[in-house]
Amino acid sequence: MYCPNDGSRIKKLSIDEIVQIVKETGTGNNFEYITVLAPVVRGRKGEYYQLLYDFLNLGFSQARIDGEFKDLHEKIVLSRYKEHTIEILIDKVMLHDESRVFEAIETALNHSQGIVNVVFDEKKESRRELLLSAKWTCPKCSFAFPELEPRLFSFNSPHGACEMCSGLGKTDLFLKITCPSCQGKRLKPEALSVLIHKHTIHDICAMTLEDLFGFFVDYEKHVSDRDKQIASAIFKEIHDRLEFLLQVGVDYLTLTREAETLSGGEAQRIRLASQIGTRLSNTLYVLDEPTIGLHERDTDRLIKTLHTLKDQHNSVVVVEHDERTIANADYLVDLGPLAGILGGEVVAEGDVKQLLGVGKQKTEKKKEPFERSLTLKYLRGEKSIEIPLSRRDKITEKLHIEGGRVHNLKNITCDIPLRKLVCVTGVSGSGKSSLLYDVVYKNAVHVKNHMPGDLETASKILGTEYLNNIVMVDQSPIGRTPRSNPSTYTGIWTPVRELFASLEEARARNYTASRFSFNVPSSRGGGRCEACEGAGFNIIEMHFLPPVEVECEVCHGRRFSKETLQVKYGNLPAGRHGKNIADVLAMTVDEAAVFFDGIYTVTDKLKVLQEVGLGYIHLGQSATTLSGGEAQRIKLSKELIGPLGKRTLYMLDEPTVGLHYYDVEMLLKVLNKLIEKGNSIVLIEHNMHVIKSCDYVIDLGPEGGEGGGKIIAKGTPEEVAQSKDSYTGQYLKKVLRKG
Repeated sequence: MYCPNDGSRIKKLSIDEIVQIVKETGTGNNFEYITVLAPVVRGRKGEYYQLLYDFLNLGFSQARIDGEFKDLHEKIVLSRYKEHTIEILIDKVMLHDESRVFEAIETALNHSQGIVNVVFDEKKESRRELLLSAKWTCPKCSFAFPELEPRLFSFNSPHGACEMCSGLGKTDLFLKITCPSCQGKRLKPEALSVLIHKHTIHDICAMTLEDLFGFFVDYEKHVSDRDKQIASAIFKEIHDRLEFLLQVGVDYLTLTREAETLSGGEAQRIRLASQIGTRLSNTLYVLDEPTIGLHERDTDRLIKTLHTLKDQHNSVVVVEHDERTIANADYLVDLGPLAGILGGEVVAEGDVKQLLGVGKQKTEKKKEPFERSLTLKYLRGEKSIEIPLSRRDKITEKLHIEGGRVHNLKNITCDIPLRKLVCVTGVSGSGKSSLLYDVVYKNAVHVKNHMPGDLETASKILGTEYLNNIVMVDQSPIGRTPRSNPSTYTGIWTPVRELFASLEEARARNYTASRFSFNVPSSRGGGRCEACEGAGFNIIEMHFLPPVEVECEVCHGRRFSKETLQVKYGNLPAGRHGKNIADVLAMTVDEAAVFFDGIYTVTDKLKVLQEVGLGYIHLGQSATTLSGGEAQRIKLSKELIGPLGKRTLYMLDEPTVGLHYYDVEMLLKVLNKLIEKGNSIVLIEHNMHVIKSCDYVIDLGPEGGEGGGKIIAKGTPEEVAQSKDSYTGQYLKKVLRKG
């Protein structure tokens, strides 16, 4: 422990040393007398009636409560739910009376667990308070540490949080200005002055989990046998929890990583690790695609973790598309045969090994369910995502990057072939997103748009003259409000509104396309429900609780006025039933494609959404409910729906997240269609079926975090598969062998 003021090491003070400090402070500042207080409660909630009564019985008559002196003979009522500081008045002593000063300080230390608060000349403007401790006090500047409690090291507690930024690490959240007091470390100086093995708690939390595990293993070796025995339970708890986190493949994360920056898969695996640590039994665990964002190597670790949960006498149900996770399951339930209205049935179920080894069934009884399972057909090899007959190797255009350096990237130099399907691979945390977004995208846009200033994350980038446009199709939301939805974002809603406006009923009422928009108010010709302003719900603010969304009592969630909903499309001899505009919003893409059959201005756009595996989403589905993968494919659809230009570089981050084999195959066809039009695609991917279908692979590693950031292998999938140093190559070799 070190003083935050002068850096000197803190040690415990004896009573004599405390008295000496008080005398020197008093004589050096011409103080005449002192008030000695015993802090018995410091920033804690409660009424403390009994505590005050006990001190009255001990002969004390006054206490300073929350900064004000109170007479203990009077009735003192404290709020139970507010934090209070209570200091018992021990004595008021003239400084020259050394024996009484010693006695008063000794009494205070005995009643307040070794802490005394000395107030010099309390009634004067020049008064000064000195908090001293018989436990931890700086001998030079008299800085006294509070008791070392867990809350002192928490930026969520006022006792530990930096007072300037309230524990946020930033003084302006929008401009992201680092707090000048704590330098972004979020804690008070007291908390940052306690060191373990020459590291503050912030230093320790800034380590990757893998490095942190090694740190505590090394630290335990340097601890004395006595201290090791005292802290044995804590060491074991830290060791076990870190080991669980390493098992689920998040070894590259740090404890300082903000929760909002975690992917869904990362957050889920962290929760999984915490559950393993509880060692519960007879518990049902339900996980939704835990392998999202995981490399094949990390998937192996996750599978072992799931088996660990099972071996603790638990049941584990996993929604998953990953081939190896399915193969390692005991029982499979496959829903289908397709998505949306064409799904919802159990098409196969049973022991996984038996299902995968069955082949074609001879009996009609068993043939029907198994023959309808697309999943089993892919797993058995009856259907497959084919390896391209040839790679695009005759095109020489490329982006050349030199000195890529950001996060853990180690001064990377590489080529990104253009007019090809290029895949960036590597274990989790190896630097894939840093390379694609921070180095390639940012610098290519900088050079292409002739922006002023030097490149920040690379030394040089060449080849942007081959590109007309650069598009990053990331997994950020397509909108941040419930009003945004797939139909409005992709432009499908415009021809739908125009179609309804062209109907005879609408023309008779002089309705325009604006009438069928839930964003246009009635005062401007809109037909939305004004009670909820077209949202379908109203927000009720709850004091001390999050706001609640309540369905609109007027439109009952349909978003439009009663008159607008009277206009229907589809009362035709072909058998289509009439649907109003709210019914259309409630349709899935697949349902809408059937309903609007023949209306090519609508169905052409719907077809693109189907091709990228989004046939199941609703046209009016709120943007805030879409996953990152769904949002990314909707953005890709928008690009495909518009007029396709040439020489555009598209960058995608794991576009196959949440996709079945069939959907992956469809997506690859869409991506290849873009390339055939003269465009280029670079994507980050872990799916081996996508990687084997690429023209060029750049593999980063060898590990995550600081152990990554280097190019381990590059070239065609066949060339990368020959690399002995590449984890991706090892798994890719097996996939290429299967064909």
